[in-house]
Amino acid sequence: MSTESAPEGGSSNPLPAQPEVGTLSLEGLNSTVEIPPENASFWRQYRAFVGPAFLVSVGYMDPGNWGTDLQAGASYRFDLLWIVALSSFMAIIMQVCSARLGIVTGKDLAQACRDYFPAWTRWPNWLACEIAIGACDLAEVLGSAVALNLLFHVPLFWAVLITAFDVLLILALQGFGVRFIEAVILTLVATIGGCYFVEIFVLPHTTPDFLEMGAALLTPGFRQEGMIVGAIGIIGATVMPHNLYLHSALVRTRRIGFDESAIRRAIKFNTIDTVAALSLAFFVNASILVLAATTFYGRESVALPSGEIIPFSDDADWIRVAYLTLAPLLGATSASVLFAVALLASGQSSTITGTLAGQVVMEGFMHWRMRPWVRRLITRLIAILPAVIIIGIRGSGSVTDLLVLSQVVLAMQLPLALFPLLYFTSSKKRMGQFRNGWFLLTVGWTSCLLITALDFYGLPDTMQKAWVVIVGKPGEQ
Repeated sequence: MSTESAPEGGSSNPLPAQPEVGTLSLEGLNSTVEIPPENASFWRQYRAFVGPAFLVSVGYMDPGNWGTDLQAGASYRFDLLWIVALSSFMAIIMQVCSARLGIVTGKDLAQACRDYFPAWTRWPNWLACEIAIGACDLAEVLGSAVALNLLFHVPLFWAVLITAFDVLLILALQGFGVRFIEAVILTLVATIGGCYFVEIFVLPHTTPDFLEMGAALLTPGFRQEGMIVGAIGIIGATVMPHNLYLHSALVRTRRIGFDESAIRRAIKFNTIDTVAALSLAFFVNASILVLAATTFYGRESVALPSGEIIPFSDDADWIRVAYLTLAPLLGATSASVLFAVALLASGQSSTITGTLAGQVVMEGFMHWRMRPWVRRLITRLIAILPAVIIIGIRGSGSVTDLLVLSQVVLAMQLPLALFPLLYFTSSKKRMGQFRNGWFLLTVGWTSCLLITALDFYGLPDTMQKAWVVIVGKPGEQ
């Protein structure tokens, strides 16, 4: 069956046709979830569709986001909270477009790029995606390793190596089907959200001034020097390119159909799913910023029970500093444990979705099939090698520096995902009557251009920092 939609000169509202059998990514998971009839209750229908956006949402609360949010809160209190809200809104727009592409065309973004762009673009696009997924996995390696180090006192070097064995977890999960994977991810996401709920609303020493938070959220601006750089970091760490590929594939795990009413229903419920999931991600990111603002802002250093003085500076490894300083600052050891548990849940949940994204881009761009454990091992090795080398040479104090490396790569890959996504979803030829309307068209392209401009504006400074990570600071041996 043809993969092209009806010609523009034909029907005024053409419906894209179903793709050929065997060309879809994640083939073992596609169309495996039954959808209730249209006359079923709202909640029964929603339960059937809910899941893909929550799988994707973990990429918006991974350890890469934690570093930027912690630094922003510690440096500027609540003044960049509005940037967290803005970046979350832009992320919702992009993920809504990604879901629409998969629902309407039956293709994920990688498949669409392969089929609709010249053949010579496949290799460079695929390689760029693989490098970006490896870079994102680096952040997940570091998050999980730091959490293991903090909870169980495993040396960071060995904790990084231990994370290689989560390939066994991925292999086991995929055998249970997509609904089981979604349940595991929802549990991990709920763990992260629950940890921050306790820290913000239950522990007395971390309860913020909600009126001050509301004022900062509703009065955007850059009132201090350096806030623009902090804002670029938050936005650059928010929209993950691999999530745009993954979401467009995951929506096809539902047995949607290709008639007009089925497509409209799928778009409606996946939009609700996306808004709900990324709103939770906003809550988590905002909580991290608020926690840092409440505990770190206005302090230059803190003394640990051991007598060690931990200074707060631009060069601080904020993820490690946050854990080490929470207990003495808050007078509650439970806050430190909650933080580490949430960090571990963040790293592991992002690991699962990173593996699925890797399968999507490999199968979508190249039509290659690979056993999940082999795919996972390759991805994890790409991420572990730079972490092992740098930590082995320079010690365990470079977690934030390594996260900088991952953000450089992601910033360069992002336009390669954003522009094709909006080009396809705005095309009448590809999307028919379901192409982006004026709102998604305007907000989508504005967000795309803003994110890309800010990423590249901050790229020279970020690359300079990344070079320092690789070669070391002047005078270091």
